[in-house]
Amino acid sequence: MILILLGPPGAGKGTQSRRLQERRGLPQLSTGDMLRAAVAADSDIGRETKAIMAAGGLVPDRLMVRMIAERIEQEDCKDGFILDGFPRTTAQAEALDGLLVARGLKLSLVIEIRVDDLVMIERVIGRFTCTKCGIGYHDTFKTTRIDNVCDSCGSTKFDRRADDREDTVRARLEAYHIQTAPLLDHYLKQGIVVPVDGMAVMDEVTFQINQAVDGVND
Repeated sequence: MILILLGPPGAGKGTQSRRLQERRGLPQLSTGDMLRAAVAADSDIGRETKAIMAAGGLVPDRLMVRMIAERIEQEDCKDGFILDGFPRTTAQAEALDGLLVARGLKLSLVIEIRVDDLVMIERVIGRFTCTKCGIGYHDTFKTTRIDNVCDSCGSTKFDRRADDREDTVRARLEAYHIQTAPLLDHYLKQGIVVPVDGMAVMDEVTFQINQAVDGVND
């Protein structure tokens, strides 16, 4: 089973991907994590990516697709995988289609997490993370039980992403609507898009996604 989670920044794709991973045993392929790992490992892709990013450029599709191609050849992907953060554009989607066809594979489902932009901005600018254990919190929706003390590990050190400012989030949402939303047309033509209500509580979103994925096996 090969799944794509599609939605704007802050929609909860990472959380829902991890929940799917735990339930289905499929690896979550986050392109952001993969790029960081490639740079840290000083691989060929990592070195090229690092140089491009240092110059202020965007990682080209050819590198992204090559990275995905190498990753899905690994043993843990033999029964499928979950894509989080890729594809972002129609060109990347077409490249992914070709990559899968060449391997005799096909997408099972594209899950579209639908959300409201204004609520997304509130969600994103208020989030912070424990620097020790990585547990996520929010100024409004998920505060620590004791002020400035992590519920999980007791650490008092937290971090906020530098790009979680309101102006940055608005720009990312605009980029999503311009570049990524057209992917829906590409996948709607294939009849594999299932929308879920990303404004629901987290467990309800998980329930909707599980229902959609379960339907693929019917």
